[in-house]
This record gives sequence, C-alpha cells and structure tokens, in this order.
Amino acid sequence: MRAPTSSLRERYPEHFQGFGRDRFVAAAIGFALFALLIYAMGHLGFFDGTLLAGFGRLFEIVGLMLPPDPGSWAHVKTFSVSLIETIAIALLGTLSAAVLALPLAFLAARNVTAQRVVRFLSRRSLDTIRSVDILVWALIWINVVGLGPFAGALAIMTADIGSFGKLFSEAMEAADRKPVEGITSTGGSHVFGIRFGILPEVFPVLISQILYYFESNTRSASIIGIVGAGGIGLHLAEAIRTLELQQTSFIVLMILVAVAAIDFLSNRLRFALIGRRGGATA
Repeated sequence: MRAPTSSLRERYPEHFQGFGRDRFVAAAIGFALFALLIYAMGHLGFFDGTLLAGFGRLFEIVGLMLPPDPGSWAHVKTFSVSLIETIAIALLGTLSAAVLALPLAFLAARNVTAQRVVRFLSRRSLDTIRSVDILVWALIWINVVGLGPFAGALAIMTADIGSFGKLFSEAMEAADRKPVEGITSTGGSHVFGIRFGILPEVFPVLISQILYYFESNTRSASIIGIVGAGGIGLHLAEAIRTLELQQTSFIVLMILVAVAAIDFLSNRLRFALIGRRGGATA
C-alpha cells in the first residue's frame, strides 16, 4: 500500500524541497523552446508552402542526377586520387587531434587533476576550440598555410581537439576509482594509478571514439575541400557549379562507398582491439 504524499513530505522534507519550483522551471523552459520552434518554422517558411513547392524541384534535380556518370575514365582516376587524399586528410587530422587532446583531457578530468584552476582553464580552452566550426578552421588555416590538403588536415585536427578533450575527460571521470585506490594504497604514485588504473579501463572507449571520428571526418574532409582545403570536395564543388549533375552524383556515390567501407573496417578493428585488450586484462 502506497504511503500518502503528505506523509512522505513529512518524513523526507529534504527530497520535496524545491520540487514544485523545479517543475515550474522545467515547464517554462519547455514552453519557451516550443515557442522558439514555432517561430523558427514560421520565419523560415515552413507554413507558407515553400517546402512543399520545393519538393517538385527536388525530384526534378534527382532525376537529372541519374544515372551517375563520371564522364570519362580520366575523371575516374582523378576522383579516385582525390578520394584517397580525402581519407588521408581525415586520418591525419583525427590521429593528430587524439594525440594532442589526451594531455588536455588529463588536465580537465576531476579524478586526475586536483587543481581547480588548471581544470577550469583546460575545460574552457577545450570549449573555446570546440565552439569554432570546422569550416571556419579550414578558412583560417588556408590563410595561414595556403590552399591544399595540409590546411584540411590542420582544420580537422584543430576542430577535433576540443571534442576529443571533452569526450576523453568524461570517460576518465566515469572510470572506476577502485583500481587507482588499490595502486596508491600499496605505495604506487598518482601517475602509476592513472597509467595502470584509469587508462586500461577507458582504452576501449577512447579507441571507439577515435574510430567513429575518423569515419565522420571522412565526410567532413569532403566538405572542407569545397573551400579549398584539398580532397575530393574541390571536384564536387566544381561539378555542382557547372551543373554536371550526373558527375555530382558519381562523386557523392564514391564518398558514400568510402564512408561505408571505413565504417565496416572501423567496426572490425574496434572489436578486435577491444577483444584483445579484454583478453589481456582478464
């Protein structure tokens, strides 16, 4: 039999304190977000028939894109080389970001760094880097090092440092403290506790995040190529600009196949590494 709410309030007043205020605040935030959604849909033309009218044009463009056609075998070779360059940009940018973000993640994790000032500065630095979009970083690096794939790799690296730093630090904070306490209680240093207590536990998570971002960055490298950061994006932008729609669909198809292949290989690699790691630590 359930106890009356009034009885529960009398027995556990601390759990009900501020409950009504929290519900009011949550309802107010929800209403404000809903009102903002309605305003945005109206302001962007969702209610005036623009979207429905555009569907006809969309189907017409899709029809013109079929069947995919590169135009010539020379184009196939050129696009293939650029696609390999795109994958190389994504791989270099992702791995560089992961290596540089790991020390910052240690500084930002509460269970690793005790100094609040260091944690605060590290977290705000990661937030600042993460708040700038990858296209903006691409434009910045193009002005620094010039057009080409090097600017693309630097853009991906810079944009992902903030994301990796946040994800890595959160994974470290979620790690079990018992292995670290066991190491330090037997005379091990704090560094040894991190090396043999935290890292083995979060290693599979870090690998999964790196592989996922590598797949995602393959798509991003295709996009930043449009602004001159190397890769197949330059050819995609040129095909769209000249209305070579069948060539456009061929390039998009190449990107989709590459991303699907990377996703498949990443899953196999992730399971292999995690399984091997689990067997080694068992």
